[in-house]
Amino acid sequence: MRESFEEHIKGLNAEVVAMGEMVALATSRSVEALGSRDIEKAKQIINDDLLVNKKRWQIEEKSINLIALQQPVATDLRDIIAVLNIVTELERMGDYAEGIAKIVIMLGSDPLVRPLIFIPKMAEKANSMLKRSMQALVNRDAKMANAICNEDDEVDKLYDEAYHDLLMRMIKDPSIISKVTPLIWATHNLERIADRVTNICERIIFLATGSMPQVNVSKY
Repeated sequence: MRESFEEHIKGLNAEVVAMGEMVALATSRSVEALGSRDIEKAKQIINDDLLVNKKRWQIEEKSINLIALQQPVATDLRDIIAVLNIVTELERMGDYAEGIAKIVIMLGSDPLVRPLIFIPKMAEKANSMLKRSMQALVNRDAKMANAICNEDDEVDKLYDEAYHDLLMRMIKDPSIISKVTPLIWATHNLERIADRVTNICERIIFLATGSMPQVNVSKY
């Protein structure tokens, strides 16, 4: 019975990792679509978000069935509850990527007011954090999870720089406000993706240690 439960947990973790890969791909593709003004790619990202949502519900259903069939004890429930929390975070992150794709459609084919600099960097960093958080989940690596939490400051700093840059452009030329505001929304979505990776890592720390984390987040 114990071996069966552990195999089910490994299977759930593999499903979560697969969902994380779907979200990371959606994030990178949404930023690519924004930079290239690719409306068709943006539409595909929006459609694919239904698959991310479906993946969440599949994992939740398997988790509920596991509780019903295996009747796990407290320590085992921690694994299942962690999965349920993490897929909720991942699904929301997918929504943020979808939101960037919707911004692409909103802006249309008109050229951007400036080449993208901060947004691709934010996406790259957030995706790196996400992919490594999935490794930390599989390995129950609290140390890695805590280190990833600390990296959120880097995304926050990029967000502040992007916001300041875009705000200054609007102040200098109010006629571009309608074109700049959606870019601010995109940076906010990426900042929130990184925040939710931090939430995942905090859950991993609790899963690995049994204690709520006191994350050592440095301030820039």
